[in-house]
Amino acid sequence: MLSQHIKARHPAPRPAVRSLRAVLFIVFTVSVVVTNATVASERVLTLVEAQQRAVERSRLLAAKDQAVLSAREMSVAAGQLPDPVLKAGIDNLPINGQDRFSLTRDFMTMRRVGVMQELTRTDKRRLRAQRFEREAEKSMADKAATTATIERETALAWLDRYYAEAMSTAIAEQLKQAKLEIQGAESAYRAGRGNQADIFTSRSALASLEDKASDIKRRIGNANISLARWIGDAAQLPLGDKPAVDAVRLDEATLEDQLGHHPELAVLAKQEDIATTEAQLAKANKKADWSVEVAVQKRGPGYSDMLSVGLSVPLQWDQKNRQDRELSSKLAQVEQARAEREDALRAHVAEVRAMLNEWHTNRQRQIRYEQELIPFARSRTEASLASYRGGKATLADVLVARRSEIDVRLQALQLGQETDRLWAQLNFLFPQYGMSSR
Repeated sequence: MLSQHIKARHPAPRPAVRSLRAVLFIVFTVSVVVTNATVASERVLTLVEAQQRAVERSRLLAAKDQAVLSAREMSVAAGQLPDPVLKAGIDNLPINGQDRFSLTRDFMTMRRVGVMQELTRTDKRRLRAQRFEREAEKSMADKAATTATIERETALAWLDRYYAEAMSTAIAEQLKQAKLEIQGAESAYRAGRGNQADIFTSRSALASLEDKASDIKRRIGNANISLARWIGDAAQLPLGDKPAVDAVRLDEATLEDQLGHHPELAVLAKQEDIATTEAQLAKANKKADWSVEVAVQKRGPGYSDMLSVGLSVPLQWDQKNRQDRELSSKLAQVEQARAEREDALRAHVAEVRAMLNEWHTNRQRQIRYEQELIPFARSRTEASLASYRGGKATLADVLVARRSEIDVRLQALQLGQETDRLWAQLNFLFPQYGMSSR
């Protein structure tokens, strides 16, 4: 009766209402799917986003952070006094006679408990802490150098894929033309206006283009693998527009000053600072550290207990062959680090100047390709095609002109890739995005 009453108060939905609900649910589901697909299709991977993803994903940068933390923890530990030494023992224990091995009957037998503390000089502890702090700074400089490398290698991989896809597009356009030329040659042969050799020539040209397309497909795959090494699955996204590559951040007039702050040279500068601190510490070690010891000696019940206080001082008998030699060694390491840094700076400046010279030259060549070589090649192809249609040239002449055009276009793209790779190597000598985001 209760169930009947509930059914009477809440009648079942009508079939028309159920159908309307089902239709609305289907429409909603389809709209969500279409919206998600549209959003996914609109997502592109820009060069900047790829670099930021690479920096965020890098485990090597996390390792550098741990190296900094490790050095700073050691800096705190190195600045403390050494742990005190607990000493315990038995003095003057008889080993024969009626009191042998007795701890209480002989007045000279004592059970001793003491503590010894080395009093390390303040300047030594400061220098030891400073040495590890310099190590932390070196790790931070190394992290900056690693960040620049990640951003640079990601940019190179992104550009390699960009240009490989551009070459693939150029080849695809030529493949369409080649297939049309085959159809034209076959039609002309059937109409008695051509010969069978034109058909074979056009098919041979198509096969050559397809082989180039396969090679470029391989290059796209390799570039995608290189990009995925840095950014993972995001490498599957379509690429966005190429960034502006007509300028670099380096000023050739002050190049040496700018490169003096390059992360790799900063690492060498921090290594020089570490060597300098170690030399200062070696100089401080020429003054020995003293140790203080306090001990309580327990004797038998019939005798008084004793208190002992001691002072230990290392005797540096042969400073000229020990401490002085150590200091000379550390000073030599300072000079070694300085010479290596200065030589690295000279080499880096020369390398960057050569890259800048090549980049400027390549940009001039790009202008020549865009304004002269490519238009000339295109005009030659159009003229050959017009002559062929007018019966004044053979299909072989058209194919030669078209092959020359595609070669020029591919050469222009190859030159563009080389030029932009130089731009990336010059523009990302210093970290751009990573250091502020971590």
